[in-house]
Amino acid sequence: MSGGVTKVTTPLSCGAIKRLAVGDALSISGVLYTARDAAHKRLAEMAFRGEKMPFEFDGAAVYYVGPTPARPGAAIGSAGPTTSGRMDAYSPALMALGLRVMIGKGSRNAEVKRAIIEHGGLYLAAVGGAAALIARSVRSSEVIAFPDLGTEAIRRLAVENFPATVAIDSAGRDIYEARRNQGGAK
Repeated sequence: MSGGVTKVTTPLSCGAIKRLAVGDALSISGVLYTARDAAHKRLAEMAFRGEKMPFEFDGAAVYYVGPTPARPGAAIGSAGPTTSGRMDAYSPALMALGLRVMIGKGSRNAEVKRAIIEHGGLYLAAVGGAAALIARSVRSSEVIAFPDLGTEAIRRLAVENFPATVAIDSAGRDIYEARRNQGGAK
């Protein structure tokens, strides 16, 4: 775990992903795509039918969030992370299609961890309970797919200095597992 904050820009290259280690604090700038469980289900169905995805997966970062409506003059409302386990059923299949970076909160199952290792991905943790603070990192928000899902639609977020921590690195080291082994909180 490094002592400083590493600045990264999306999309992330395979080399950039491999250089990051569990516990690294990140400041992300670039584009994040939002997607929660309903959107993940639709993406998986699209993949099964051989349809084109609504955004390029390679190096992209998907943030598990269902933001609240924006106040006048704001790009987005509160934008705190959703529990990632809700996406576990779909994540390995999407990673097989090229998705590499996922952002949410909480631990992931063994199948997702194997997919992260196999496909050279990352799972990043955003701080729960800091939804209003995280929203300050969002410069713009545009719905790009599934508008009928409302807050669960897929959005393209332009972010600057979005805070996250590497929770599972490309080698499979898991911050939640390390804390459990040390007797810490889950």
